[in-house]
Amino acid sequence: HNPPHPGEFIVDVYLEPSGISVRTLAGKLGVTPSTAQRLLSGNHGVSPEMALRLSVVLGRTPESWLAMQDAYDLWKVRENLDLGNLEPLVVTATP
Repeated sequence: HNPPHPGEFIVDVYLEPSGISVRTLAGKLGVTPSTAQRLLSGNHGVSPEMALRLSVVLGRTPESWLAMQDAYDLWKVRENLDLGNLEPLVVTATP
């Protein structure tokens, strides 16, 4: 995807190059392996709580994890949402 889901980024940048398992990451994050797997597979997004956990365990700021999730979400919606019937609101100044 462009931009990638944070889970895809984590797998590509942190897990695969270092041979780190989902179970190991889950333990470090203090979550269940199924929770970690849902994030890594893109089935769940990065919440503010998860952003804080990822920040401590993998580095980067919590804001950067949330920004990555927002960029992915916006891209995904933009790909599928038809805004052709919307028009800008014209606001006139009042005396």
